[in-house]
Amino acid sequence: MCKVVHLTSAHPRNDTRIFIKQCRTLVAHGYDVTLVVADGLGDDQRDGVAIADVGLPGGRVKRILRTTRRVGDKAIALDADIYQLHDPELFLVGLRLKRRGKKVIFDSHEDVARQLLGKPYLGPLSRRLLSSTYLAVERHACSRFDGIITATPFIRENFLKIHPLTVDVNNFPMEGELDSDGPWENKEAEVCYVGGIGSIRGIRELVQAGELLASAARVNLVGTFSEPSVEAEVKANPGWRRVNAHGYLDRQGVREVLKRSIAGIVTFHPLPNHLDSHPTKMFEYMSSGIPVIASNFPLWRDIIEGNRCGICVDPLDPEAIAAAIDYVVTHPQAARAMGENGRRAVLEKYNWTVEANRLTDFYGAISHDKQAVAAV
Repeated sequence: MCKVVHLTSAHPRNDTRIFIKQCRTLVAHGYDVTLVVADGLGDDQRDGVAIADVGLPGGRVKRILRTTRRVGDKAIALDADIYQLHDPELFLVGLRLKRRGKKVIFDSHEDVARQLLGKPYLGPLSRRLLSSTYLAVERHACSRFDGIITATPFIRENFLKIHPLTVDVNNFPMEGELDSDGPWENKEAEVCYVGGIGSIRGIRELVQAGELLASAARVNLVGTFSEPSVEAEVKANPGWRRVNAHGYLDRQGVREVLKRSIAGIVTFHPLPNHLDSHPTKMFEYMSSGIPVIASNFPLWRDIIEGNRCGICVDPLDPEAIAAAIDYVVTHPQAARAMGENGRRAVLEKYNWTVEANRLTDFYGAISHDKQAVAAV
């Protein structure tokens, strides 16, 4: 049995991409899987996956300087056949493992270089310098690994310039995970946003849109704020009166919110890291059978309008966001048709079953014949 170890120093043990999708998929296909984490919750065994905890770091600096070393030491002690890294800060761990003759995969969840270009707290020169420095480090490490997995086709195209053995495994929904099984007629005059809440994810414009609504619509807000000052600002806005603030909810709680909502919102700002991303929530809204109100980026427009499953708007325009919310609330039959179209698209192509096959094909090629990965 091929022994696989997934390594993360930053993600939680129940991370959807790492644990729920990838680790459990590999176990189901006969791999011996261990997930190494750093959360201080102790070792565990869940759904056939062994979880090894190296302890909770005491802040970002200690995580980078100490926890990555502990993750690397645990990785070596586990003596696996294949290691999959989920954080760029583990590049040095991957190079240590390569020096020991191990097979190493890097999983690029995000386009980090472009993400750095969009950091609002950095000046233009600092953004460019950090981005170019990161690209150089990434190129050095990843060219020496055995394969690369990426979260989107766009990121895959960038990594193909570094490593020919690259495949995209997208964060598409698992079948049935967030299905809304209640009658459409039972939905409320509500839309929802689910995910991390921050300025670059459009929270200011969404709350401002609440003040401009002509209908009786309300916004279900699920998630936690990343910026306390922005949280205070939007809560003082008159549009906050239209918000149902749920805070963090588990997957069952999210399912209940989706069940009562008539549309889902993902109006991220047009930053470099957003323009070519595949936001997980977009496909989860589609999977649950509700239309999507999304930013009008070309890639997102191709998905939304191409599948006739929602409305694309200027994410910086509260009036456009409010008009889209009013439309789905006051045209329930049109909203229902868009929701059904989105659900159909997920069943046909945007689903984890398809991506799981790509993951296991990639692993099979890495395990037996690295050259075969080029055909994955």
